[in-house]
Amino acid sequence: MGLSAAFHELAAEVRNWGRWGDHDPIGTLNLLTDETVKAAATSIETGERISLAMPLHHDGPQLGAIPGRVNPLHAMVSINTPSLGDPDGFCTNDDVVTMGLQAATHWDGLGHVSYGGRLYNGVRAATVTAEGGVTTLGIENVRSLTGRGVLLDIAGLLDVDVVAGDTIITGAMLDDAAAAGAVDVRRGDIVIIRTAWTRHLDAGDKPAYAGWTQGSPGPGFDAVRWFHRHELAAVATDTYVFEAFPGEDPDAMLGVHLADIVDMGLTQGQNWLLDDLAAACAVDGRYDFFLEASPQPVVGGAGSPVNPVAIR
Repeated sequence: MGLSAAFHELAAEVRNWGRWGDHDPIGTLNLLTDETVKAAATSIETGERISLAMPLHHDGPQLGAIPGRVNPLHAMVSINTPSLGDPDGFCTNDDVVTMGLQAATHWDGLGHVSYGGRLYNGVRAATVTAEGGVTTLGIENVRSLTGRGVLLDIAGLLDVDVVAGDTIITGAMLDDAAAAGAVDVRRGDIVIIRTAWTRHLDAGDKPAYAGWTQGSPGPGFDAVRWFHRHELAAVATDTYVFEAFPGEDPDAMLGVHLADIVDMGLTQGQNWLLDDLAAACAVDGRYDFFLEASPQPVVGGAGSPVNPVAIR
């Protein structure tokens, strides 16, 4: 039956196809120019570093709803092995990990979703293959994702421990969060949206975190327009779904994913841990920082795990 008229109107408004050339593989990350990154470094005042990543652990947030997206499975393949033959000499410990690339804290690449047979920039969805993975828009094209990060603390704005699961974040709410943090949002920024939703994980309630029991808060269609209007380089959240779920349009489920990634070419992140960052920002009133959040260059990857580090 296809997607709704409201979704197609949004998609047409934010579409960046051809903006950076017919063969562009990184979309809005083109906004992270040398000048933008150099300016971002001025956000560093103390050198304090805060990791925003979940531990890669077998007891991660995945519950099996998405087939194959398994939590990290770690195994040792070598334990104190005398690789050169002498047990009193050189010995090695080596290990392997099997995991979904989007199992924990991650970026969604531009080959993550499609609709109407097309990926970002009009690339045919059929270019994603079992043998080559995402052959045109693989995450390996993102050689660096570093710039000015801005925390927009929606939980702080609403003065709640955790944002309610039926909350659809609008552009006005994002403006209000920026004003509350006395921070301006600039072209090429990496915006990080905090809902404190990871507290469900802290409480051991994975179904709630996944949005199964009470929905999940997140950006709605109006926020997508806000992302586009502010010319953001990337956006990340502290939720499993990223967007409001089940969302405002029953005929465009996960439509924010589609508009962000397919139409705008916006790299988006999920499962980020933001409480420590929010606490630090609240202490000194500084809600911008230098962010290093480069993905692993997995050839053909539809996404990548990441250890984002906010440097304040």
